Amino acid sequence: MIYNNEIRPYMRAYVGFIIGISSLLVSCGKSPELAQVEQKLQVNGHWIMEQDGQVMLNPQTSGLVKWRDGLLTLSDRSADPSQRLRLRTIIKENALLSGPDLPMFLSEELQTGCFAAYISDNPDLEALTVDPENDRVFYIITEDASYAEPMSEACQQKYLNSGSTNYPTLLVRLELQANNTALMTHIRPIQFTADMQIGDYPNDGVEALAFGQDRTLYLGIEKDSNKQARVLSLQMHSEFWQTDEFAVVTKFALKLPVFDSGNHPINGMDYYQTPDGREFLLAAARNDETLWVVDLSGKNETVILPMEFFAEIQTSSEGCENYEVMDNASIEGVAVVDETLWLINDPWKAVYLNNVQCLQNREHYQKFAPLLFSMPIQKEWFN
Repeated sequence: MIYNNEIRPYMRAYVGFIIGISSLLVSCGKSPELAQVEQKLQVNGHWIMEQDGQVMLNPQTSGLVKWRDGLLTLSDRSADPSQRLRLRTIIKENALLSGPDLPMFLSEELQTGCFAAYISDNPDLEALTVDPENDRVFYIITEDASYAEPMSEACQQKYLNSGSTNYPTLLVRLELQANNTALMTHIRPIQFTADMQIGDYPNDGVEALAFGQDRTLYLGIEKDSNKQARVLSLQMHSEFWQTDEFAVVTKFALKLPVFDSGNHPINGMDYYQTPDGREFLLAAARNDETLWVVDLSGKNETVILPMEFFAEIQTSSEGCENYEVMDNASIEGVAVVDETLWLINDPWKAVYLNNVQCLQNREHYQKFAPLLFSMPIQKEWFN
């Protein structure tokens, strides 16, 4: 997500409404499943560090996923040039960028394709996931291409009707090479059907990817033409990459929250299955600083959990010890690892310095350094 300078539309009033209603219902002995939103979840974060002891410089992190024994992240096009077009590995236990970095390159076949000019010239990369059957294969997705060089006339005609933006959203397949590069091997544009009413919002498109069961890929969309967040799906069957035609997403019944006003996008998510086999998506709503627990069966309403984020203080002083509360975090990456939820933020340049309180963290905020947050997944979220 590329931020502009507009004021962030927080959802404090909505959360307060939910909290008030839940308190009333619990006191009446009804709907105890809403009780967990009475109190904010405290989420502690640690500065993501380079091996030289410096914080990660302005990566504008836009995705997070479990990979092997650690985590993998990527950056969008507004990041520092040193962070762009590469996947970076994080040791989750100490938030250290462990290496190797995996720079992305375009395959020879794609270099002559319709999307070569855009995808090789600082594309806006949003969301990241790993193939559930092959951890050498990754998938990323693009968002804002409004600045891109126009495609050839033939390519424009071929991909004329995306059902959304003029330049289509691209799902990109990458494969890890022996030299620790990530080769872009295939690209398919995404198509939304007219009845989905996705709208034309170049900077409010797909921001989250997560694999569920049976190679179902879930796509989280910031907002549709009705300004509501959406979750759609793709079936990633074995023949999926044998064509470069549009990949048509599917809608399915979910009980997502509906808002009367404001912007309430989801910006990162991952799949979670309870011990008794129920399936959920855990989605971060960045503007509202909430976690959505989305029941994939479509039977239950989405549970909304307010969160409060804290940044570590690496060198304590009087009045500034251990952690300080953040004014804003802007979560854009979510990863489930066993029974722990990991989150990464995308520092919003327009408001990130509002976090400055303790002098020890001032420079970190000035460098738009992100934090790695974690919290235990709680069974009460799913009851």
